[in-house]
Amino acid sequence: MQIITRPLTSLTPAAVNPRTHPAAQVALIAASIREFGFTNPLLIDPDGGIIAGHGRFAAAEQVGMTEVPCIVLDHLTVTQRRALVIADNQIALGAGWDEGLLASELKELRMEDYDLALLGFDEHALETLISGLEGGEPDEVPAAPALGEAITRPGDLWLLGHHRLLCGDSTAPETMRRLMDGAQADLLLTDPPYNVGYEGRTESRLTIANDDLGDDAYRRLLVAALGNAVGVLRPGGGYYVWHADSKGLAVRSACAAIGLTVRQCLIWTKNTFVLGRQDYQWQHEPCLYGWADGAAHTWLSDRSQTTVLAYDKPSRSAEHPTMKPVELIAYQITNSCPTGGIVLDPFGGSGTTMIAAQQTGRRGYLVELDPRYADVIVRRYAAYAATDPIRVAPDGTETPWSSLEGATAPSKAGVAPGFAAALPDVDWRL
Repeated sequence: MQIITRPLTSLTPAAVNPRTHPAAQVALIAASIREFGFTNPLLIDPDGGIIAGHGRFAAAEQVGMTEVPCIVLDHLTVTQRRALVIADNQIALGAGWDEGLLASELKELRMEDYDLALLGFDEHALETLISGLEGGEPDEVPAAPALGEAITRPGDLWLLGHHRLLCGDSTAPETMRRLMDGAQADLLLTDPPYNVGYEGRTESRLTIANDDLGDDAYRRLLVAALGNAVGVLRPGGGYYVWHADSKGLAVRSACAAIGLTVRQCLIWTKNTFVLGRQDYQWQHEPCLYGWADGAAHTWLSDRSQTTVLAYDKPSRSAEHPTMKPVELIAYQITNSCPTGGIVLDPFGGSGTTMIAAQQTGRRGYLVELDPRYADVIVRRYAAYAATDPIRVAPDGTETPWSSLEGATAPSKAGVAPGFAAALPDVDWRL
C-alpha cells in the first residue's frame, strides 16, 4: 500500500456511516491537525469513497486544506468496505489506558506548559486523572517536630520535584533572590502571620513566628516581605493575601505602601466557627486580591465566580492553626496562574500552597522562617508526592531527605491503611 495525495473535492463520504462526528470533536481534530499535522491518512476505495477518516476529512475542510494523504484499499470487496467503516471505529474502542503512566505523562506535559486541551480530554477528566496520581490526602499534615529537633537548618534550600522551599527570612532581599534564582513569579499567594498570637494545639504547642508583634512592627514586616515578593512578581501577576479581619487596615496599608492596588476582597466562609471570646464567633476569613501594575493580568476562569468562597475547614488544623484547605488554594491558583507557572509564598506555613501547586501542575516557591515548619512542609510533600526531597545547604552541598538522621520518606505513593504505623516518627494527621 502506498500513501497518495488526493484533492478533498475528489473524495466522497460514505453514504451510510453509523459513526457520528459532533462539531466539538471535529474542532478537536482540527486543533490536532494544526498542532501535529495530518498524521493519519484517510482510507478510501478506488473511486474516492471514504471508508475510514470521516472526522479527519471534515477537520481538513475546517482548517482550509485542499488535499489530504490517502491510502487506496483496492483489495476489499464492497461488503468488506462496509464492514471496515464499522470495524475501524469499534475495534479502537477496545483499547484502554494505563492510568498511572497516562497521569504521569499528562503531569510532565503540563509542567512543560503544554496545552493539554490538544489531547482530546475534557478539563474535568484531566484533573481527575492527574490528581489520582498523587499519593496521600492533600490536606494531610504531619506534626511539627519538637523544639530543637528540626532537621532543616536556617539557610537550607529544599528541592522538592519542581518546587523550591527556602528556610529563611522573607524580609531579606537575599532570601528572595536565592529562592527565585533569576525566575519571576506568576502569582503571589500567601497567608502571612495574623498577628493575633495564635498557638498550635500540638504537644509542643508550636507558635507561629512573628504572630504577636505591635501594629507598627507588623506593618513593617508585611511591607518588607511582600515588597520583596512583588520585586520578583512579573508585571500583571496576580496576588492573594490572606489576613485576619481585625488586621485588615494594617494589611491594606502595607499593600498600598508597596504599590499593590487592592481590586477586591474575597471572603472564605467556613463550615464551622472558631470559638473565641467575642460576641459573634468568627466563621470567615478575608483575602485581598489584585495584580501588579505594568501588564494585563491573568484570569483563567469565567465571569461567574463570586467574592464568597465556601469551603470546609480542614478537619484537623492543629499543626498550623490558620491553615487553609488545599481545594481552596488550588481554586485560586487555577484562576490566576498559568499551567507550569510559579506560585510564590513568602510565608510557607504548613505548605498548603506547595501541595496545591503540585496538584494543579504549577510550581510552588516557598519561604518559611521556622525550621520546624520547614520540616512540616518537606514531610508533607514527601508523603503526598512520594518523592525524596533534596536539601541544598548554604555551601551548596546536596543531601537527600531520606539519608538525613531522623528523616523518613515514604517508599511508595499513597498513605495506605496502616502506613502511619510504619513511620512512628511522623504523625500523619489532618
